[in-house]
Amino acid sequence: MSKSVINSDKAPAAIGTYSQAIKAGNTVYLSGQIPLDPQTMELVEGFEAQTVQVFENLKSVIEAAGGSFKDVVKLNIFLTDLSHFATVNEVMGRYFQQPYPARAAIGVAALPKGAQVEMDGILVID
Repeated sequence: MSKSVINSDKAPAAIGTYSQAIKAGNTVYLSGQIPLDPQTMELVEGFEAQTVQVFENLKSVIEAAGGSFKDVVKLNIFLTDLSHFATVNEVMGRYFQQPYPARAAIGVAALPKGAQVEMDGILVID
């Protein structure tokens, strides 16, 4: 099976030795996105704004892969403070419709660049 790199200039450039996403067959593996503004490469301020920015960054990579949020089958959410979970649910509802993807929400001690939220995922494009 061949694999190809997915890249979007509308999402933050990779800040390490990884690709924004890899497509293998009809499955796309999304690398973690933190709330960096793709123009400035700086974190946006405020938890809700950070959550929205992460979804916008994911959206850009998903669209570069030829998909949409309806193609996401698995979403992993990493939070430095699990008390923000309700906000994540509210913002997620702006981007997803039923059937929702499988999901995990994981509390972590720290994220790159001091972000409060990071997400990665898997999508399947028919």
